[in-house]
Amino acid sequence: MTTAREIMSTDPRCIGENDTLADAARLMVELDVGALPICGEDDRLKGMLTDRDIVVKCVARGGDPASTTAGSLAEGKPVTIGADDDVRDALTTMEQYQVRRLPVIDGHDLVGIISQADIALSLSPTETGETVEAISE
Repeated sequence: MTTAREIMSTDPRCIGENDTLADAARLMVELDVGALPICGEDDRLKGMLTDRDIVVKCVARGGDPASTTAGSLAEGKPVTIGADDDVRDALTTMEQYQVRRLPVIDGHDLVGIISQADIALSLSPTETGETVEAISE
């Protein structure tokens, strides 16, 4: 069994729930990523923020990314996977919730992120194709 811990990208950087979307966008550019975990002042995961969220949920609606906080876009309980869960559980979760990036937690600590690319590198080409298709529905 391959675990989430074995395929995840490690050492994820968070954007604070009280940081602005402009700060988040700058961090995304610096890290060359399209999504960031949103972490609370209690160091707990509050959600995920994507570059698309910034554009669609703030800029396109006339919002100000310099004053809108990342935490204001965190919606509901974050979808996660446990660090020692099977990679196929991660795949199922990504398909079920239609997410392309999945935070990996160990207890209450964020320890990594699994992306579609991580899944693709760990599965057969057939499984990878099925995964991408299912997540993109």
